[in-house]
Amino acid sequence: MKRLALFDLDHTLLPIDSDYEWGCFLGRIGIVDADDFQSRNRGYAEQYKAGTLDVLEFLGFSLGLIAYRPAEEIEAWRSRYMEEVIEPAITPQARALVDGHRRNDDLCALVTATNTFVTAPIARAFGIEHLIGSEAEYVDGVYTGKPRGLPSFREGKVVRTEQWLASLAMKWNDFDEIWFYSDSSNDIPLLEHATHPVATNPDAGLLALARKRHWPVIELFK
Repeated sequence: MKRLALFDLDHTLLPIDSDYEWGCFLGRIGIVDADDFQSRNRGYAEQYKAGTLDVLEFLGFSLGLIAYRPAEEIEAWRSRYMEEVIEPAITPQARALVDGHRRNDDLCALVTATNTFVTAPIARAFGIEHLIGSEAEYVDGVYTGKPRGLPSFREGKVVRTEQWLASLAMKWNDFDEIWFYSDSSNDIPLLEHATHPVATNPDAGLLALARKRHWPVIELFK
């Protein structure tokens, strides 16, 4: 039996938004202006909740934090960010959820709108081999601050997941069971592709839909 397990990240496996906290971390260590970042990011967060976010505009903003910085510098920041912010935020319940699928030999992937520079070490921390995230343009050894390709956001998560499966010579109907765990109404397109959609710490819109469609609802943290 082939099984696929897909996981959203922010407010699903993590009780925080890894993209937002990355910017806050850079503000705390003096790399960016903390007040300016938080002010702008609050606006993007409201747009995300309302379903009106221009994801390309947001990615330009978030990726601009590492644009044209030396690789060794930003990687050192990221290592410290993982140690100080991400690792303490990973709950035993979230680890157990992922580990249960891994023990069953399910094919697992983290599917997130957050860029892969921030999320690659988080996927590794959970032991998730495959990562589908928004990609950053990388030219001549530096990030340019621009997104590359289709962001994995809303319907883009479905397309990017299909492309990833195709790279493995697979497609949706190769799997007997498909799980997708998410907190967000923005992920309804991908949830509808799952045989086991699971509303995980859901927002109000997703909670209402889950109750209407009798989808399981779980809480990994308060």
